[in-house]
Amino acid sequence: MFNIISRPPIYDQDAVQPMRDELVAVGFEELLTPGDVDKAINVKDDKTVLVMINSVCGCAAGSARPGVSLALQHTAIPDKLYTGFAGQERDAVEKIRQLIGNFPPSSPSIAIFKNGILLYFMQRYEIEGRSAEEIADELKSAFDELCTAKGPSISPEQFTQVIYAKQCGSKIPLFKG
Repeated sequence: MFNIISRPPIYDQDAVQPMRDELVAVGFEELLTPGDVDKAINVKDDKTVLVMINSVCGCAAGSARPGVSLALQHTAIPDKLYTGFAGQERDAVEKIRQLIGNFPPSSPSIAIFKNGILLYFMQRYEIEGRSAEEIADELKSAFDELCTAKGPSISPEQFTQVIYAKQCGSKIPLFKG
């Protein structure tokens, strides 16, 4: 559910709810305010924190959500899973981007922090045009290197019940001109 106290969302809440649900279903908690972001990321507890900036973009987010979900079926995963939705919780996402640092704004994107320090960042350009499996494989490599929590985030039986939005469903004809 979006935060109505901050700047208003850009997208219709009902339209993006299935995109939110995809991540919540595999164990993510939503970051709705800048305070939520600070409490999630700026923690000195030696735990790894994965933060995904979710997005409406079908061509990238339509692969990113299934990719990160598939990666979370791996044997090693981050300790904590959080998400902020670009264009929805605008102040929270702005705070996430500040903590990511010297990278241009990118949504969707996936970051791994530990003790408030960015360890890994997958930008939108590294997601676009890749399959969910390719994204998952790259994330699993990062998890093997950086994470010690035992996966999966949800049982394989629960995972089979997760339904993803269709990828890039544009019906606009290609320019042939």
